[in-house]
Amino acid sequence: MNVKPGASSNGRFDPHPLLVGGHRQTVLAHLVRRHLRWRHAAEDMVVRAGDDARLLLRVTWQPGPRKERPALVLVHGLGGSDSSAYMVSTGALAFARGWHVVRMNMRGSGDGEALCPRLYNAGLDGDLLNVLDAVARLVPRVAVVGFSLGANLTLLALGRGRERLPSRVGAAVAISPPVDLSACADALERPGNRIYQHYFMRMLAETYRRRHRDHPELFPPGRELGARTIREYDHRITAPLGGYESATDYYARSSAGPHMALIERPTLVLSAGDDPLIPAASVERWPLSPVVQRQLTSTGGHVGYVGRAAAPGFFWAPDRALAFLEGAMAGAPPSAAQP
Repeated sequence: MNVKPGASSNGRFDPHPLLVGGHRQTVLAHLVRRHLRWRHAAEDMVVRAGDDARLLLRVTWQPGPRKERPALVLVHGLGGSDSSAYMVSTGALAFARGWHVVRMNMRGSGDGEALCPRLYNAGLDGDLLNVLDAVARLVPRVAVVGFSLGANLTLLALGRGRERLPSRVGAAVAISPPVDLSACADALERPGNRIYQHYFMRMLAETYRRRHRDHPELFPPGRELGARTIREYDHRITAPLGGYESATDYYARSSAGPHMALIERPTLVLSAGDDPLIPAASVERWPLSPVVQRQLTSTGGHVGYVGRAAAPGFFWAPDRALAFLEGAMAGAPPSAAQP
């Protein structure tokens, strides 16, 4: 995979007029990036996250001493993994610009399913904090980019988990974050979003059946049957298996929105006004800390941002994310203290 010279981010997303539109951006993103594969050497790194949870990281180091380069931790969204196209595109651009790249699998995701039978959820900020701690012990500076559900997790770790955040974590970017999980579950039930609801429900049902087959002692049979919406799935499966009383309780305790005013590290929240899965009002209504910048573009869809870009797959968001991170961390001396 080659990272071709292109438009470095000027902070604005201006796609061709024919590419404007939330559904168009969302669907095109899948179509134009589905061929992307990670082409650099990577090593597996396993991080313990309490209980029986072990998290698989795919790490690509820059040549030379590790302490001379910062590391970028990437966190995927619902149904994703380290091989998701948005992870690959962002990682490729970051590696070309001199970053170590750490592609995190949430518990049980991707090839990490063999390491951890448990299901991840939007409220497991402790998992990300453990990953950041492990990475910060190896390099002097760390940044994070989260996508969709992983973006909510990133903001939750920065806000609610701020006292556990390693000092070497310098900045973060949250792309298309569902910071109000209840509002996003409602949005998925709109008639125009049936294609997305169907996709997620089929993927989640298949995942649950596979977990039941491999670990019947942990996953009771048939819980996925009849669940037609994300909210129903979360009420039947995510909440009880994650220690929540209900989907309502899960959404209230796991949404990052109420914690964004507590964030202490420079952070960019990047979302599109026409995202079909995340209502713009659900992103805009939360107060922010002085170090958080919220950028709501007029178009871009859900983790779409299809347009002229240096990142592979015509993905503008990594250009914007790297520009923000490098600006936020410029001149910050490597921390000599323990993470």
